[in-house]
Amino acid sequence: MSTPEFSRTVRIDSIGETGKVVTIAATAPECIALAVRFELIAIRRLEASVECRRKGADVTVTGTLSGTAVQACVATAVPIPVRIEQAFALTFVPALAVEGDEMELDAGDLDVVAYDGAAVDLGEAVAETFALALDPFPRSADAEAVLRAAGVKAEGEVEAEPGAFAGLAALRGKLGG
Repeated sequence: MSTPEFSRTVRIDSIGETGKVVTIAATAPECIALAVRFELIAIRRLEASVECRRKGADVTVTGTLSGTAVQACVATAVPIPVRIEQAFALTFVPALAVEGDEMELDAGDLDVVAYDGAAVDLGEAVAETFALALDPFPRSADAEAVLRAAGVKAEGEVEAEPGAFAGLAALRGKLGG
């Protein structure tokens, strides 16, 4: 397995039951690599403040992440600046506990991440949490007007994502077929 673009490992034995606070921030090259991975135009900033607590082999992580990115509008490809400020909570558990499928989780449980070895990767956890916080279908403020001007959407048409064959269907309607 290759090392993630934004890897910040913390050794399990350095985390006590009283906790450990860790602050991490992605470098410019890490932001570029993450933007490529998550198919974003750019990630300008990604950082987090995290409190880690250990209980046996499990590590509970709570904190806040913040970052700024640029996404492309799904309808027009116009760049959309995005700001994420989000609290999160995760539990790192030994990979064997997850593989054995012995854990039963309730809806209120923290997200569970398996770790292998003697350290947890806070950077990768923060990167994945950041990506999940992004709007999967971002639309620019002028997307509707651009779609109408291009003839993809008619005036007063009910909001619906155009399918792959929307243009063909419109052409077929014009040809009387």
